[in-house]
Amino acid sequence: MNRRSLLQLGGMAALGFALEGCAPRTSAKPQLAPLRPAIHLPLVNASWDRVIRTTIGLRPHRPSGFVLKADKLDDKTLIHNFGHGGAGMSLSWGTASMAADLALAQPARRAAVLGSGVAGLTAAHELQRRGFAVTIYAATVPPDTTSNMSLAGFTPTSGLVQFSSRTPEWEAQFREAVLIAYRRLQLLAGPKYGISWIMNYAPTDNEQAGRGSNVLLPESVQGAREILQPGEHPFPMKYCIARPEMRIEPSIYLDALMADFLLWGGRVVIRTFDTPRDVAALDEPVVVNCTGLGAKALFSDAELVPLKGMLVVMVPQPEVTYSTSGGARAPVTPDAGFVHMMPRTDGIVLGGTSQRDVWTLDVDDAERKRVVEAHIELFAAMKSGQA
Repeated sequence: MNRRSLLQLGGMAALGFALEGCAPRTSAKPQLAPLRPAIHLPLVNASWDRVIRTTIGLRPHRPSGFVLKADKLDDKTLIHNFGHGGAGMSLSWGTASMAADLALAQPARRAAVLGSGVAGLTAAHELQRRGFAVTIYAATVPPDTTSNMSLAGFTPTSGLVQFSSRTPEWEAQFREAVLIAYRRLQLLAGPKYGISWIMNYAPTDNEQAGRGSNVLLPESVQGAREILQPGEHPFPMKYCIARPEMRIEPSIYLDALMADFLLWGGRVVIRTFDTPRDVAALDEPVVVNCTGLGAKALFSDAELVPLKGMLVVMVPQPEVTYSTSGGARAPVTPDAGFVHMMPRTDGIVLGGTSQRDVWTLDVDDAERKRVVEAHIELFAAMKSGQA
């Protein structure tokens, strides 16, 4: 081997290469994949003095999942569409479309929708698309609905069902609803409806957390996940799961849905219903029940319970265009839930509260402190890591 060849071999060896014939064959050690360039994210300015409001919402949860079925109330067709837990903003177009299809069995084309949250508004619009004249009957309208208190992203399994209570029939309904809703929300993306795609980052010390899949979701809506390795992300945990996420801004979205409903000739009547007899007295031959938690008393659904959610909102930061899930350093108990952050035009929204069968709309100071301080700690550690 001449001097030039020796120099070339030395240079290649320094870069981690080997030349066959010039080195003995040995069992090679596994090579670590080269680090990708680290991502740099604008920091959330998390502090108590930037908190501008705290909101409470009671999600309608049924351990066996939402109800979507046709029934009879005297001579009326009564279609139930309620109990979506924390997945109402995600699933509503799917269950609304399926509920409207059930209504087609009734030859008359006049329908009443009970409730003006996201389930009611989407059901009303799907009925209109099938030729129905629709009246919404509701005690409140946006921005004073539970749907307005959502975080909200495309999370079709959030607070939805107790896994041990699932049935094959319900799962078939769920999967159909997911596919319809996922497609419809994509088509509505843009400023008019307040729907956009952002990246979600879930910091974790457990690499396997990013390799699993949701057993309920169809493969086509699982989304591509990337596990960022140490040094590739700015979070204080070892790994970070990155995936694209659909963001829905509730105030923009619900106002746009209401505007569409009225533009199509819809009518809104403010009223409440105390008993099924009150519902039976309506003029419309088709009634779609989207009363959410109200169905517990109105239609005697003993299974329906609230999942109390609380959001703490800080001053908006337009430069923050990513969301986070998890990241709290303190041990998290099943009752405590976890934390997540969603940036919106109306503020940086911090959440992570889900209290089963709690009916009060009072602020839980301990939960509020947990959620805010977990995010203060997360983003302070991020700042230190990026310094």
